[in-house]
This record gives sequence, C-alpha cells and structure tokens, in this order.
Amino acid sequence: MSDILEQLAVCIERGKVNASSPYPPDLRGQDGADELTQQALAAGTPPSEVLSKALIVGMSRVGQKFSENKVFVPDLLMAAKAMSAAMEHLKPHFESGEAKHVGTFLIGTVEGDLHDIGKNLVAMVMEGGGWKVVDLGVDVPAERFLEAIDEHPGSVVGLSALLTTTMANMEKTVHRIKETKPDTFVIVGGAPLTNDFAEKIGADAYAPDPQNALNKLTQIVN
Repeated sequence: MSDILEQLAVCIERGKVNASSPYPPDLRGQDGADELTQQALAAGTPPSEVLSKALIVGMSRVGQKFSENKVFVPDLLMAAKAMSAAMEHLKPHFESGEAKHVGTFLIGTVEGDLHDIGKNLVAMVMEGGGWKVVDLGVDVPAERFLEAIDEHPGSVVGLSALLTTTMANMEKTVHRIKETKPDTFVIVGGAPLTNDFAEKIGADAYAPDPQNALNKLTQIVN
C-alpha cells in the first residue's frame, strides 16, 4: 500500500476527519481523511483503490476492534465521520460509473420501532466497506421494504429491531419479503435478537455487530 493510502487508512481507523480536527490528540495538526483523499485522487490514484486500499482497510480495522471490545461506539462514530468526509470526494466517481460499489444494501428499523443508533452504525460501516447504502429510516413497514427492493434490484436487505415488542414485526417483514422476493438476501440484527431467532423467522443471516454484518455480506458477494 502506498504511504498516502496507509496514512488515509490510519485516519479512518482513528477517526481523524481533517487537519482542523482536534481528535485524536496525537494526530492534532496533521492532514485528515478529507485532505488525504483529495491528495490521493490528485496524484492519480484510482477511486476504487482509495476505497479498497484505504477506506475499507481503515473501517475494517476499527470494526474488528469494536467486535473485540477494544474500542467503543464513540470511536466507531468518529471513524464513520472520517470515512464520510473521504466519501464526499469519491461519490462523484461512483455516480459517474468510474468506480463501482460492492453492492446495494437496504437498511431500516422495522415497523413500530423508532430506534436508529444501531442501524446508523451498521449503515456507516457498510458504506465504509464499499456498499451503496439506502437508509429507509425507522418505523419502516414491510411494504416499504418491498418497494425499495423493486427500486434497487439485486439489493441485500438489513432489518434492525431494538425492542422485544417489535421482533414480531421483524418476523412479519421477513415473511413478506420471502413470499414476494424469495431470492432477496435478508440479514437481521439488534440487541434482543439471537441466531436462533433469525433462523426461526427465516432470515438468511444474523449479525450481532456492524463488522460482523459487513464480513458476512462481503463473503456472500465474493
């Protein structure tokens, strides 16, 4: 990996957004993800390489640390913020077709549930992993998921629930998707869920944390 891409990966991993960002303290005054992405592109690095060899690497590192309880939600949020700053410079290349996403990931919190912190973390990590993320928001009925699948053929669906009372709605949503779009891959997650519950309701996969979701979906695509 070139020096600038490794520096960029470190900035993503550590949550260094730009040169003016005071966080983390040991990188104060240094260029962050914003500046380094611009420099990499200006030097002729293909956008796909900036994504695969820097952003994905950095998000994978912090995601793995999160899975191992070595860093926590604020660290993941800062990494996602740095990744978002970098993605602003890459988005025009994706929109023009010059660079390609890994796939399209539709995510939403199921009907009756207004919690979004876990959903937002998964969305950020998935975007950092090279996926095009379509966030449907919270309190999303099954029909909206079906509409989104029609709008984005071949997409993967992620369902989130935090309340035990809305797990029944998650089950109904999975059943509706599988009835009408049986080839759609559905992954579920949320604090009250288990792998056994995911299997029981017919989901294709269960992820206990954002990095686990990214790893499973990347394996599927590959």
